[in-house]
Amino acid sequence: MQPIEIISGPVSHLDRANVDTDQIMPKQFLKRVERTGFGQFLFYDWAKEDGWDLPANPILVTGENFGCGSSREHAPWGLQDYGFQAIVAPSFADIFYSNCTKIGLLPVVLAAEHCHALAQAGSGQVDLRAQEVRYVSTAGADDGGLVVVGFEIDQEIRRRLLDGLDDIGVTLGGSEPDISAYEVARQARGPALPQTTAL
Repeated sequence: MQPIEIISGPVSHLDRANVDTDQIMPKQFLKRVERTGFGQFLFYDWAKEDGWDLPANPILVTGENFGCGSSREHAPWGLQDYGFQAIVAPSFADIFYSNCTKIGLLPVVLAAEHCHALAQAGSGQVDLRAQEVRYVSTAGADDGGLVVVGFEIDQEIRRRLLDGLDDIGVTLGGSEPDISAYEVARQARGPALPQTTAL
C-alpha cells in the first residue's frame, strides 16, 4: 500500500445520495479476487446513461451515505482502480469506509455545503497529515478565496495511511524479526507435517 499524505488535483462530482455498492460494482463482476481490473466496470449501469461523465480524477465528491448496501470489497477496489485516491462525502456506510482505509483509498467526511463547494471549485487538496481539505471558493462571501476545512479521522487509521500500512504491514511492522526467527527454528526441526514412508 502506498503512503498517503497530500492528494491534489481535479475533482469529479457524483451528485447522488445513497449510492450502494451494487451500483458502484455490480454483482456480475465479482468473479475475481485480485484488486486490479475492476475500474472498467465502475458504475457499469449508470455509465450507459445519456450525459454520463465521471472523469478519473484524484478526488471524487459525492452525496451522503455513500457505499451503503452489501459489504463487498470490490466496490473500493473498483474506485481505486478507476483512478480515485480520495472520496469526499457528507457520510459513508461504516463497512465501506473501513474497506476503503484498508487499501489506501482515503474517505473524507465533510459537511454537505463544503462537499458542494469543493465540487463547484473543480479542484482541491486533501491533506491527511494536517487533516484539512482546501479549495478555492467560487461563490458567496468567500468568492475567490482559499477555504480550509478540517476533517476528523481515527488516529490509528490516519497513522496506517500515512505510513502506507495495510493489515499485513501492521502485523509485520512490529513482529517481522520474531516471525523470521520462528521460521528458521521451525525449519531446523524438520517438516511441519509428519511424513509416512511406503512399506
